[in-house]
Amino acid sequence: MSVGPVEMVLLVEDNPSDAELTLRALREIDAGTEVLVLTDGAEALDYLFGTGAYSDRAARPPKLVLLDLKLPKVDGFEVLDRVKGTQETQSTPVVVLTSSEHERDVSRSYDLGCNSYVVKPVTFESFASTLAAVGRYWLRVNRLPA
Repeated sequence: MSVGPVEMVLLVEDNPSDAELTLRALREIDAGTEVLVLTDGAEALDYLFGTGAYSDRAARPPKLVLLDLKLPKVDGFEVLDRVKGTQETQSTPVVVLTSSEHERDVSRSYDLGCNSYVVKPVTFESFASTLAAVGRYWLRVNRLPA
């Protein structure tokens, strides 16, 4: 069931298996949701700020960023810090989606402005249902400023 125009989700995930599970879960919510998968933090920053390989992209902020913390080149904390520390992107919802259960990572993520911190469940069924719940909330229920 699609609601309104096609929304874009930015998934920043370097693990191909986790990326595929996330894509499957999001498709179950809304097959029309466009998901862009980037595999490192530097590429995510280029996309979000329209630099590097993305310098010619049309300005279209994602409705949601799903962000792993352990990324190559630039880690998720730095991506989060840049997104939430810049006026043009600070209202973009960022959900940290990580395997880390360390309290210091949870605290640091919230200190940097994440909107939610989700630990990746281990089993496929739990992973799929958790991601479906996250997607439903951020894509269907939550309202962003215009």
